[in-house]
Amino acid sequence: MSAENKTVLTLIEVRELTSLSKPTIYKYIRDGMFPRQMRIGPNRVVWRASEIVAWLNLKAGDRDRAEAT
Repeated sequence: MSAENKTVLTLIEVRELTSLSKPTIYKYIRDGMFPRQMRIGPNRVVWRASEIVAWLNLKAGDRDRAEAT
């Protein structure tokens, strides 16, 4: 199932989609460079799929602008 068809993603799915490690994801969140997770239970967090896809698109746009210069 693609990210666009899901409302939320688990950490495992975010890791698969972004190819980032768990420590890197949480470091980027602390640094304000990655979408924040939402707590949905005492031991469960998820991310909005739309925010992760938007972040990936932003990174692709950064790459495209860098290649154009």
